[in-house]
Amino acid sequence: MELKKLGAGFRVPAVGLGCGGMSGTYGPADDAESIATIHAALDAGITLLDTADFYGMGHNETLIGRALRPGDRERAVLSVKFGGLRGPDHAFRGIDARPVAVANFLAYSLRRLGTDYVDIYRPARLDPAVPIEDTVGAIADMIQAGYVRGIGLSEVGPETIRRAHAVYPVTDVQIEYSLFSRGIEDGILATCRELGIGVTAYGVLAQGLLSGALPTAAPGTRGHLPRFAAGNVEANLALVGELKKVAAARGATVAQLAIAWVLAQGREHGDIVALVGARRPRRIADAVGAAGLELTREDLAAIERAVPRGAVAGDRYAPALLAMLDSER
Repeated sequence: MELKKLGAGFRVPAVGLGCGGMSGTYGPADDAESIATIHAALDAGITLLDTADFYGMGHNETLIGRALRPGDRERAVLSVKFGGLRGPDHAFRGIDARPVAVANFLAYSLRRLGTDYVDIYRPARLDPAVPIEDTVGAIADMIQAGYVRGIGLSEVGPETIRRAHAVYPVTDVQIEYSLFSRGIEDGILATCRELGIGVTAYGVLAQGLLSGALPTAAPGTRGHLPRFAAGNVEANLALVGELKKVAAARGATVAQLAIAWVLAQGREHGDIVALVGARRPRRIADAVGAAGLELTREDLAAIERAVPRGAVAGDRYAPALLAMLDSER
């Protein structure tokens, strides 16, 4: 699989595995099947594993720790988000990215993952009460101590990226990027490229809308997302219907086309990795196929006609959650 650059320190395959769905993000998951999926990914060369300490309140990290076989840790690139606060009811309670919290969260993550270092460590969101310089400085201290190898950011805007990078070189910015979410194109992507920072794109299938598998008016566990609201979901699935025609012409699935589109946005610079969420081993083969699907100019033009920028109905999150995103300001 083609390798991409994440900052100055990492070269990883074009597709990474997003592990959050293995811990209840979109409904129940089977641990044995999830572990088999991680094994299938590593065996296929998908070595970037993305997790967070609050996915399943530690369950996801523990699961990855169980899944890593002898020899896997040396080739796996573990990308860990921290700072998301949750209550016993699983409700999101905010962000804690204080320097003292950085070391504390990391200590628990290392224990759950069964490792003595993580490759990329990042605050899940910008903590409005803590200067980004303080948070990055605390992670840099963990790098000096040997517990972390690279610093990442998540859902932050150009100014925050510059301030963080001035303290310590940033490896990558993790942000939602798909045919349905293109805000990164309004300055964030250009800033990352100017500074030599990679991008790990999550949500490349728009929470399943671009999977080509969702039935109309059946949002399931995604019903709280505006794009799945009544009226919006039907309009968005109509766009997917147009995209299916383009995919069929290339002998690909809608999901593969959507992933390939994201990768195509970074092909010239080699700096965008697509995180693909999967809970079943068979999804890994689909992701590998997407990474090998090279889109022509004609393909890209047809995709743009099928899903013009701005055509999606509804924001990606509810207003309260959008307000927490530095990338949306």
